[in-house]
Amino acid sequence: MINSYTVLINMSEYISNQVNKLRADKSVTQEELAEKVDVSRQTIIAIEKGNYTPSVLLAIKLAAFFNVPVEKIFKISHEK
Repeated sequence: MINSYTVLINMSEYISNQVNKLRADKSVTQEELAEKVDVSRQTIIAIEKGNYTPSVLLAIKLAAFFNVPVEKIFKISHEK
């Protein structure tokens, strides 16, 4: 049986993100970004490395912080 956690883990293999680039463009540290979107620095590190797929709420918070659509930050690919 496949549970929702397994699906999320497998989906992270197909989702890329631009968090690191957008953060660098804004000259914001991982710690500063984490504080702005109310998560830990470790969460930002995991997102940037592609090891963690954020919730919809966190994705929206990141998009609002960077003032870009969610689709500009996160891309879904059908290839690993």
